[in-house]
Amino acid sequence: MGIGATILLFLAAACDSGANPLVNTQADREPGPFPAADRPVAEIISSRWSTEEARDRLNEAEEVMDRAGIKPGMTVADIGAGEGYYTVRLAERVGPQGRVLAEDIVPGVRDMLATRVDRERLNNVSVRLGEPEDPMLPENSFDRIFMVHMYHEIEQPYEFLWNMRPSLKPDGLVIVVDANRETQNHGTPPALLDCEMRAVGYVRAEFQPMPSAGGYFAAYRAEGPRPAPEDIKPCRLQR
Repeated sequence: MGIGATILLFLAAACDSGANPLVNTQADREPGPFPAADRPVAEIISSRWSTEEARDRLNEAEEVMDRAGIKPGMTVADIGAGEGYYTVRLAERVGPQGRVLAEDIVPGVRDMLATRVDRERLNNVSVRLGEPEDPMLPENSFDRIFMVHMYHEIEQPYEFLWNMRPSLKPDGLVIVVDANRETQNHGTPPALLDCEMRAVGYVRAEFQPMPSAGGYFAAYRAEGPRPAPEDIKPCRLQR
């Protein structure tokens, strides 16, 4: 089976205001109608957070998937999939009746992952290229959207989260795994994550420290109408 055949055409139909007050930013910092993030953005330095062997020794993926409630038949997106650590394990968990869409914004990484998907004959996986401000996901399609050790690399989080919202099913969840440290140090403080998510209409459903995953596990659901871009109130990073 060639790569082209494996890359399926995927047509699946607690903001802590005291810690992170919401304020308007200067107009010259705003990217179009969306507010700019008042925080540093970590550079993408590698498509690999750690070795797969080391992560499996800690039972990372199994613990995260268990907590996220991943079951056979689900449709899941793996955003910033990198070399596919979660992609291949999600594919096994959702089974032949489920679907996994693996997305990355780096063409070379996307191509490398597509080769792995083809080599391992993961027929329930699609691989696609996203954009920095838009994961390019089909609407009303996903039971879970995974963002593992990549949220701190999103330069325009409000635009990204706004574009992502319609892709969730009504009972879908966004799963964020990250380190509890400043964004420039490749992590996201939980209060800042809560605030940015809430600004776009996501509400925290669960939060747990998770040492096996290198930080914490957080789950969010979309609630209420999606705000107009110009109505989004950005969060100010405490300094």
